Amino acid sequence: MDYKTEVQSKLDQLRSLMTDHGLEALWLRRIDNFAWLTGGIDTAINVADIAGGPSILVTPEAATVWTNRIEAPRLDADGLSARGFDLHVSPWEAEESPHLAGRTGTDIAHAGTSNVSSDLQHLRLTLGDNEQARFRALGADCAKAMDAAIKRVQPGQTEAEIGGGVADELRRYAITPVVVLIATDERIFKFRHPLPTTKPLDKYAMLVLCGRREGLVCSVTRLVHFGPIDDDLRHRIEACAEIDARITAASRPGQTLDDMFNTITEAYAVVGFADEWQLHHQGGLAAYNPREIIATPGNGTTIKPGMICAWNPSITGSKVEDTILITDGAPEILTAIPGWPTKSFEIDGVTYARPVILEK
Repeated sequence: MDYKTEVQSKLDQLRSLMTDHGLEALWLRRIDNFAWLTGGIDTAINVADIAGGPSILVTPEAATVWTNRIEAPRLDADGLSARGFDLHVSPWEAEESPHLAGRTGTDIAHAGTSNVSSDLQHLRLTLGDNEQARFRALGADCAKAMDAAIKRVQPGQTEAEIGGGVADELRRYAITPVVVLIATDERIFKFRHPLPTTKPLDKYAMLVLCGRREGLVCSVTRLVHFGPIDDDLRHRIEACAEIDARITAASRPGQTLDDMFNTITEAYAVVGFADEWQLHHQGGLAAYNPREIIATPGNGTTIKPGMICAWNPSITGSKVEDTILITDGAPEILTAIPGWPTKSFEIDGVTYARPVILEK
């Protein structure tokens, strides 16, 4: 993979941004922007942090990583220098920050600088060929991890134990679990964001993951039930799958997030659950975060080829979630699990097979 060309292309974009804003330098500290610019080098020692230890100062002449003696050897082993970056290394006990002379843009508010985080977010949204290849591999591995985690689920396990299985399977593929949500039985009907508890599984489980590798983040949700499900739950699950099929079909270049929001609310009405969209956001654009921009009314952000969408329609007791790549043609589903139960829906002459529930 040609990282140096990828990095140079992104530096060109940043320097164009600097010219547009009249800036003499850009200082990038956020983990997502560091990974984006470097071609996927991870600085998240603490996965809960927004800013990593190392930062990058971009000027018209150079791109310099400022770091300390703790981080420098790993960054060098990850290929930082070979990707075109200079390295400024300071002692960990007296770590230095770049001297910000002149008009400087930053991605985290800092006195005397201009915050250009919104501009940087929009640069992250459209992935180049290298990033798309990395995302395809990430999506396939997240799907394998989810499939393996589902196979480990047994009645009597606690939600925490099931979540541990999800995290374990992700780690097998060098994927960092940044979100793991687990609900069992009645908790699926109560909470849209179910943090795992010590409640044991009786029959029904929902597993949700967001996994990060090389900076990119992929999302998947799947449902599993031990024994037959009742007609009401099956209706809800299949209605949710139809909503997702309609959203997926509409995920084409030229659509705005406002257009997608309208498509989503109309889809809920079509399947007879008109008000359910009000109980949770429906997803949106992803890339270096689980969601970069959520689809909301009036949002004029336009979907383009190379963007990633992660939609998550839910009807009380059910949910569908996959990660897709926008192309010039039909959207490409990156997290499909081979052999998973699906239901097919024909929309405008095209058939969309969307995941339903695994009954064991």
